[in-house]
Amino acid sequence: MDAEQSHNGADESSNPAILKDSSESPAVSAIAIVGPTASGKSTLGIEVALRLSGEIINCDSVQVYRGIEIATAKVPFAERRGVPHHLIDFVSPNINYTAGDWAREAAATIEEVQRRRRIPILVGGTGLYLRALRSPFFPSPQTDQDLRHRLNRLRERRGAEHLHHLLRRLDRESAAELYPRDWPRVQRAIEVRLQTGEAMSQQKRERPEPNETARRLRVIVLNPPRLDVYRRIDARAESHFASGLVEEVKTLLAQGIPANSNALGAHGYRRVVEYLEGKRDLKSAIEQTKLDVRHYAKRQLTWFRRENGAEWFEGFGEDDHLQNAVLKALTEASAQT
Repeated sequence: MDAEQSHNGADESSNPAILKDSSESPAVSAIAIVGPTASGKSTLGIEVALRLSGEIINCDSVQVYRGIEIATAKVPFAERRGVPHHLIDFVSPNINYTAGDWAREAAATIEEVQRRRRIPILVGGTGLYLRALRSPFFPSPQTDQDLRHRLNRLRERRGAEHLHHLLRRLDRESAAELYPRDWPRVQRAIEVRLQTGEAMSQQKRERPEPNETARRLRVIVLNPPRLDVYRRIDARAESHFASGLVEEVKTLLAQGIPANSNALGAHGYRRVVEYLEGKRDLKSAIEQTKLDVRHYAKRQLTWFRRENGAEWFEGFGEDDHLQNAVLKALTEASAQT
């Protein structure tokens, strides 16, 4: 990836965040700010970057895609306050970009940021991306498009639960780790088992060791009040549909983006596709999207509770008290330095 893609067009030479000397002395080499959707991660990430001379690396599996805009909560360029953002808007939605792909790109970007003597700050809610960086995946086979097409057809006919049932027969351990609704990862585990003859759970035990920075990563988890998160999620969904989400999806489909692609299978998009295919009405698409994202937020919190060494902070990323608490934790000398 070239610098322009990585920085999403940011010009370092005229960037006040790049030129600003930090008044703080951070006790970290890299930071991850994670948590449920709508918890204010981006706001906190920008504030931490400004205070600690950092650069943000996107850790959201939908924000990597170009043209996938309205339901992604990408921070508009004008609101980034001069902070460089990496790994955002650089993948074609035709590509089924994987967590392993992201982890390799993220590791390289972390090194680039550190060579500039700045702090990499991962920001996003995709737990699998963070896990892939901290516990690198095994070398997996290239996607067999014919097999994937057959599995997609099977899922469309019989549902995601049927795929999960199939995975339980092929790889019980992987099935126990994945929710039935998480069909892209369920499907990938089936593909690996059928293509290699060996369960993904077994191959994971042979994965390589993470690099030193990934091992030392400070993981900050936001934990705002759940009912307040749900209210934000519902309001966001209404706003996305009112802002032209259906038209955006129509445009993407007209451009040839497959309806079953990872990009259009994301929360906020898959129900719009179903509406356009005549499988549900618009009101149902909106209400089901709200429910999907609320369930997703709950799963995100469950996932991050499994992250070793994560530091939890109560509140939203916009809250002054939370920002101060996080900055204090990051700038204090600790046994991790």
